[in-house]
Amino acid sequence: MKIKVKNSSWQHVSEMPHLERKPPMKQSAFARWLLKALSAGELKDVDFSYTEIGMEKLKKDEPCLILMNHSSFTDLNIAAKLFADRQYHIVCTNDGLVGKAGIMRWIGCVPTPKFIGDMRLIKDMKYCVDVLRSSVVMFPEASYSFDGTATPLPKSVGKLVRLLKVPVIMVRTQGAFLRDPLYNNLQKRSVKVTATVEYLISENDLCTKSVDELNEILQKAFDYDHFREQLKLGIIIDEPFRADGLHRALYKCPVCGTEGEMRGEGISLRCNHCGSSWTLLEDGRLAPDAPGEEPGFSLVTDWYAWERACVRGEIERGEYRMEEDVDIMVLKDFKAIYRIGEGTLVHTADGLQLTGCDGELDFFLDSRLSYSLYADYFWYELGDMISIGETGQQFYCFPKRGEKAIVAKARLAAEELYKIRAEKRK
Repeated sequence: MKIKVKNSSWQHVSEMPHLERKPPMKQSAFARWLLKALSAGELKDVDFSYTEIGMEKLKKDEPCLILMNHSSFTDLNIAAKLFADRQYHIVCTNDGLVGKAGIMRWIGCVPTPKFIGDMRLIKDMKYCVDVLRSSVVMFPEASYSFDGTATPLPKSVGKLVRLLKVPVIMVRTQGAFLRDPLYNNLQKRSVKVTATVEYLISENDLCTKSVDELNEILQKAFDYDHFREQLKLGIIIDEPFRADGLHRALYKCPVCGTEGEMRGEGISLRCNHCGSSWTLLEDGRLAPDAPGEEPGFSLVTDWYAWERACVRGEIERGEYRMEEDVDIMVLKDFKAIYRIGEGTLVHTADGLQLTGCDGELDFFLDSRLSYSLYADYFWYELGDMISIGETGQQFYCFPKRGEKAIVAKARLAAEELYKIRAEKRK
């Protein structure tokens, strides 16, 4: 999938009016049929099946909040099949509407910026359930998983659930990440995909349980580890490209400690600094090519968790800092993404500072404002990216070093900075 890009200047873009937001459109039965029909081929390829738990409690025309874990684009195909018999609206990222806002709103999309406070989204969701009598599909993790485990949920989800006052349905997918992990450059593997559709929270629960109790239920529902699941279930992935791009997530060598010199190609992951290498086995395990090579990790998720701990250590010692020369694009309307020039992105414990465009641009995002960071691999086939912004404008920063720049580390740092501040508040 690609996105419409136009060249412009920051001065011109900054003078453009803010993004126009419109109320969600009522979704037609034809739109749902079309989405289901367009999804049929992909779901046939993955031999999709699903099971239901307690779904008889949900009335046919009763609005509900549908929460899904976010693994790959296949998630949207699954939603289209599961809920074709009821009106639903999908909360999606603003950039998903660029160049096609009309049709995306027609099929039921409700746009919002990622990891940026957006009170309008709450109003839009209330409008869907109260006025349109529509269900709302939401991916509360907001971004695809980098390592096959859950990304953090904001504490505000529990408050949102109580505010909407409708039952909560949980859709948990299995296999969607293994089929199309974000790091693997859009290369799909042959993996069966299934889902569990569960009536998770009732209207009575919303009245009797506290926000903390609701958050606890939601956190438990979003506890998953796809690589461990692969090993446990004996799922075999034998594609010869299964380790392509794995260095995007596993960027730090556990043998020599060097960052940015890992390289995932074919079925192997190698450190170009010290020469250590691993094979990604068909059952999802990582095996060192030199027996006895330590320290090492048998699963991608354990390696990624170690990287997270390393980032947290840097923050606690006051050592964390990322600085990258970047190409800058900005979203100001749904007509295009505007390429406005070059600059520098600096990430520290205080937040993210973006400067550039011959001194005209200077934007700062405080680390206290978001529990995570919009970072992505091969974003719309343009490259690895870090996005920051505020209501009305969102910047997309593409490091000039390409994949050697570690966007995963920036996201880990943003998450750990937020956790540390929350722990101090407690």
